[in-house]
Amino acid sequence: MEDLESEEVEYKLAGEFLLELKKKFGEGDKELVKVAELRKIEQGKRTIEEFVQKFWRAVRDSGYEGRALVEEFKRGMNETIRKKLMEAERPSTSIEQ
Repeated sequence: MEDLESEEVEYKLAGEFLLELKKKFGEGDKELVKVAELRKIEQGKRTIEEFVQKFWRAVRDSGYEGRALVEEFKRGMNETIRKKLMEAERPSTSIEQ
């Protein structure tokens, strides 16, 4: 933006400018989109297997890992399943468990 304002860089077409912006800042958007997608996932009427598959697809490129990932997984589960897991003698500490 500074280069544009100082007229050191000129773009003949708006598309060239937008392409350059995407190259420099596009990856951040991808992660934000993945995080937003992950935060919206809920089991709903899906089986737990279907939910797990959809969840893992959304996790890719989200930047989530460790405890935050497990908590996000639990948040998306149906309440009945989540309660049973929380009431278990040995609560799960990973998604695989």
